[in-house]
Amino acid sequence: MTTGIDPEEVRRHLEAALLVDTVHITRPTGTAPLDPATGLVGEVPVEHVYEGPGAVLSGHGQVTAEGIVGRQWLDDTVSWYRLLTPLGAPLPGRYDRVQVIAARSGSPATLGRVWQVLDPSEASTVELVRVTRLDEVTPP
Repeated sequence: MTTGIDPEEVRRHLEAALLVDTVHITRPTGTAPLDPATGLVGEVPVEHVYEGPGAVLSGHGQVTAEGIVGRQWLDDTVSWYRLLTPLGAPLPGRYDRVQVIAARSGSPATLGRVWQVLDPSEASTVELVRVTRLDEVTPP
C-alpha cells in the first residue's frame, strides 16, 4: 500500500522551514527624475507590491532546500536565483524589484541585494509555494 503526499502538509512544512526571511517587492511606476541642479538621476518611483515571508535561493540554496524537503522539487533553470513566497502573496510581475529586508535565516548575505523579476511566477497544477525567477541587479 502506498501513501500519498498531503500537499497542504508539505506546503506548511516548506513555509516554516524555508520562508523565514522578510522580502519586499516593488514595481517601477515611471522614470527616474533628473535633478537639474546636480545633473544626477534620482530614484525610479515605485509602488509597493508585497512585504512578508519569503526566501531568495541561489542554485546552491535550491540544493540545500531539496535536502530539507527530502526530494528534488525545483528543476534547473538558466536564472541563478529564485524567489519563494507563500501562495497567498501577490504575483510578482516582470521587472519588479525584490529585496530581502530582514534575514531570520541567519545569513546576512542576501541583505542589501536587489533582484529583478525575470518572469512571472511559475504555474503548476500542484503548487506548494510561489516560485519566481530572478536576476541579481545589485551585488553585495
